[in-house]
Amino acid sequence: MTRRFLMMASMAALLAGCATAPPPILAPAGVPLAELEPLYGAEAGRRELTIKVASNGCTTKADFAFYVERQGEAVTLAFGRKRVDGCQSLVAGHVELAFTYAELGLEPRDPVFLLNPLIAWPGL
Repeated sequence: MTRRFLMMASMAALLAGCATAPPPILAPAGVPLAELEPLYGAEAGRRELTIKVASNGCTTKADFAFYVERQGEAVTLAFGRKRVDGCQSLVAGHVELAFTYAELGLEPRDPVFLLNPLIAWPGL
């Protein structure tokens, strides 16, 4: 069992239990990361990458795992939810989570292909 296969299997297991306000979006069959967290937005800053995700009020950065893969000069990045936000909120909410490039194992000037789908914010 290779390290890469173990990493992909672990990420798939983490993502298998994802549940958020928007329905999960499934990638095409045969893709290693079958389920990815839908994002309301992503912004690449000088020192960090910020993602906007659904939240019922308790979502934190620790609730997310990320997967980085390098193939030559191409870098792909995917985010998945490790834990469901169990808070009870009457209105849809979102939260912005910032990940430094150092946390992600990236250089600030690395071009990155984000694999997560972007969806429209359903709130007011």
